[in-house]
Amino acid sequence: MKAIGKIVFVLFHISLVAWGCLAIYFSYLPVPLRYGGAGLFAVVSIAVLLLARPKLKGAVIFWAMFALVLLGWFSMKPSNHRDWQADNAVLPYAEVNGDVITIHNIRNFDYRSETDYTIGYYDKSFTLSSLNSFDVFLCDWGLNAIVHTMVSFGFDNGSFLCISIETRKEKGEAYSTLKGFFRQYEQFYVVADERDLIRLRTNYRQGETVYLYRIQDVSMAVVRQVFMDYISYINRLTESPEWYNALTGNCTTEIRGHTRPNPDRINWDWRILANGYIDELMYEKKMVDTSIPFTALKKQSIINQNAMAADQDPNFSKKIRQNLPGMDPVKQP
Repeated sequence: MKAIGKIVFVLFHISLVAWGCLAIYFSYLPVPLRYGGAGLFAVVSIAVLLLARPKLKGAVIFWAMFALVLLGWFSMKPSNHRDWQADNAVLPYAEVNGDVITIHNIRNFDYRSETDYTIGYYDKSFTLSSLNSFDVFLCDWGLNAIVHTMVSFGFDNGSFLCISIETRKEKGEAYSTLKGFFRQYEQFYVVADERDLIRLRTNYRQGETVYLYRIQDVSMAVVRQVFMDYISYINRLTESPEWYNALTGNCTTEIRGHTRPNPDRINWDWRILANGYIDELMYEKKMVDTSIPFTALKKQSIINQNAMAADQDPNFSKKIRQNLPGMDPVKQP
């Protein structure tokens, strides 16, 4: 038992030293200080933990150093005022007037390639009582176990509002999963036309496979509450920006958070983190069409071919749903 305790103790402190080094490295300090600070923290931490006597003295010194790193970590504040990339430069927001919700700055870029596009935004009003469907997109770029998730709300007039939870990147900044754990990106809700968010991934990005599932057997009253939860959060971000976190505040965990109004929502499952299997989980919970085996459902839910064919068609949203399983569920009041 003593040997196991020592192993746990060593692994725990190694993880703390590694986290502290990365937190310093990804801080907003000047580059030389980041490099030097991370190296110095690693060397001094290992030295005091291994060499200081008595050991309690070494532990006190280490935890004091670690507390300073934490203090710096928590002092990093998100902002809405940076030199943003064009695709996430404009924040959406909404005005609520009874049953009518007017969304401002709905993104509708016209793409010629992934990086070449004409910027476009529009405002549109939606009647909450006409909301009649809730769809989930899974975008697999080749990792299989990890995908990007998006949701889309459908209305009686055939229009859809698509929402993608992403990182808000500055000009010249690329996405890094590792950086996503260390307060490097603000959280950004892309509120867009499906011809923007979906067509970008199916028609212009190489190697992405997009799946589309309709959520079944859920009260429309609950779906409307979920929609309004999204709206409330989108408005809040205009005043109080938040950090994106690749583990706790990502595209899938945030969706789960917005489904709080659903009494039958999934409480927890490892597939929420390994979200490439989230469709399998939804199938097990009978949240999607179960009239066919899951393997058949997954294969038939790929929309790339439909999206490529629809491309510029104004009925893009309707055409990507053609012949997909479960697209016309019985609506509950």
